[in-house]
Amino acid sequence: MKANKMCAILGNEHEYNGLLPLTANRPLSTLYFDCKYRVMDFALSSAVNANIRTVYMILNEGRVKSVFDHLGGGREWGLDSIGSYQYLGFYQDILRKKADGKPYFSDMIGFLKKSKSAYTVFFGNKMLCNIDLRSVLAVHEAHDNEITVVFKRVPKEKIASDDHILELSDENKVLSSEVYGEERSEQALYNLSMSIFLVKTDWLIDLLNKGQNAGAPASVQELLTREMTRVNTRAYEYTGYLSNIYDIKSYYDANMDMLDPENFNTLLFSSQRVITRTKNEVATHFYDSSEVNSSQFATGCIIKGKVDHSLISRRTIVEEDASIENSIVMSNAKIRHGATLKYAILDKNVEVEAGVTIMGTPEKPIVITKDSHVVADIYGGEK
Repeated sequence: MKANKMCAILGNEHEYNGLLPLTANRPLSTLYFDCKYRVMDFALSSAVNANIRTVYMILNEGRVKSVFDHLGGGREWGLDSIGSYQYLGFYQDILRKKADGKPYFSDMIGFLKKSKSAYTVFFGNKMLCNIDLRSVLAVHEAHDNEITVVFKRVPKEKIASDDHILELSDENKVLSSEVYGEERSEQALYNLSMSIFLVKTDWLIDLLNKGQNAGAPASVQELLTREMTRVNTRAYEYTGYLSNIYDIKSYYDANMDMLDPENFNTLLFSSQRVITRTKNEVATHFYDSSEVNSSQFATGCIIKGKVDHSLISRRTIVEEDASIENSIVMSNAKIRHGATLKYAILDKNVEVEAGVTIMGTPEKPIVITKDSHVVADIYGGEK
């Protein structure tokens, strides 16, 4: 597929209070996942695997440092090559222009025109999947609808209250779209909109022009969701692994899913590669005193204690007689002698002193904030 057939818009403005304190100083899209990845890696990887090299990223003001730290120049994703084009826009700038009565989608329209792409794919920021956009494009071209939306059939436990549920015809045409939190009959599975839309670029430019003249929502995701029931829209069913990340429990469960080899291989080792920022470090070293079971480790760790059913990120030290179970530990942690972690999520640069116990529950893991120095026991899921 030629490089300019599709361009991508990544909508990273949507945030959830249920993910605090993990997202207090970073956007949802740069949350750690499976030791070395970030949530945004999956949308970016799906895009570049479809040979997309022109990307527009919508961000929130004041929450860009971790995005820049992770992306750098975009080398790993091939976004630094000749002919590629990246553009960053701020959601708050769109809102200000709208409030001032100015053309608030003008920057995005300029990007779409400059891309010279026949099609545009839009990604929301919380659906973690590995999707083949070439297959979505093939369906879109075959049926010539205005919108193709990606969906997955999921149980209610995988749905946030503000997610949209689709009603479909036998031919997968979208008949209606409703917010999940509204009254509805109990079903085993629901057609969850994954907030991934594929449209013709010229059609989207026209929609944005008309929308900004008519006071349409400033969020492109909201605008496309609204348009699904106004124009011919076909739904593409995604059957691979999906995590819908909107609170601490869903984030914890998504990471723990990676300890199941079937989930791990389906998401990360399908026909499409998942790309993240490269860091050349020494391998993790396991001492004779270590005891490890059903866990994953990034590079640069030193493991002398017990790690069971947990995910350990880069440069973490676990001293002798320390025990980590059913937990997520982000980079540069120090778990001192005799400390115990169960059902915990440790953000970056956390030090747990010798003999300290941190114990949550499967339904309510304890979150320890970035740069914390824990010197006393913590029980019950809050710090």
